[in-house]
Amino acid sequence: MQGATHRWNRIAAVLAACGLIASMGACGQNKQSAEPVEPPAEPAGPITVVASVNQWGSLAAQIGGDDVAVTSIVDTTAVDAHDFEPQPADMAALQDAQVVVSNGAGYDAWATKSLNPQTASVSAAETVGASEGDNPHLWFSKDARNGMATELADAFSRILPDKKDDFQKRLDQWQEREQQLEDSMDAFRQAHPDATYAATESVAYYLLSDLGFEDLTPEGYAQASANESEPAPADLQQFQELIESQGVDLLVNNVQQGGDAANMITGTAGRADVPVFDVSEQMPEEFDDPTDWIASLVETISGLLPAGAPSDADDASAGTDEDQTGSVDQQDAADGDTAAPSNEGQQDPGR
Repeated sequence: MQGATHRWNRIAAVLAACGLIASMGACGQNKQSAEPVEPPAEPAGPITVVASVNQWGSLAAQIGGDDVAVTSIVDTTAVDAHDFEPQPADMAALQDAQVVVSNGAGYDAWATKSLNPQTASVSAAETVGASEGDNPHLWFSKDARNGMATELADAFSRILPDKKDDFQKRLDQWQEREQQLEDSMDAFRQAHPDATYAATESVAYYLLSDLGFEDLTPEGYAQASANESEPAPADLQQFQELIESQGVDLLVNNVQQGGDAANMITGTAGRADVPVFDVSEQMPEEFDDPTDWIASLVETISGLLPAGAPSDADDASAGTDEDQTGSVDQQDAADGDTAAPSNEGQQDPGR
């Protein structure tokens, strides 16, 4: 009897111990389930932005403001972006970026070669539908600038949705300034309806097109320049004769793409009193953003080709078609199909 009682006492003790353990486990579970589940952290700024060139990097900074930290890899006129070779540090920066801003159209292919899948890519060429072989100097195009500003605001808003209103406000402010720039360009077009130019290299094609200029660069010379080859002597002579006869109102010269041929053409322009418009590809350091830079370029062109330039005066004084003897009309008649077609100025193979 005593043995049975002893066994029951042991069983009771074991059950009591199990109950205590279960109770402790339950308490532990209740405590764990009572702990609040923290929601995932919201993305914090500033957004890391890396741009291939400062033309687009400065635009990203305009739209992003204090909510972005922008690095432009090519940011000086001392560097030719066409021949630029990125360093390992440049590629590392592109790999670590949240947003990569590129030009595209073959201009900076190195910038998008090996991006992380999580990286947002904003490309000017993709924005306007340009491809390799087209003129890549897209920052001079008002369509590309407007498209990129909107794309950047959208990309930043997806990363920092709580800042969407801020990005939209900056976009609105940018668009107001851009509209003022485009208004001044429209005024120039109205004052110079028949303005013509030729170029040692097609860097400013879009800018001159937006201003209403006609490109009269001899076709052979333009093709050689686009292919980074020396022009044939006949093409160079044709270009010099065009300048000597004052067959264009303006000569456009890319100061970052010099050479013997370009030097000969600019020298000819100086002797013929044809205004030379010097322009770089990269935004000069004295400008904070592309809006100010391009506005300055428009002002410079306006100063070189004031209202009442020879082409306008000839048109105003001309009586009939037979009486028109202005140099521009003579050149049009002489060149016929040799004037660069609309796509010629845009094509830039290998540049």
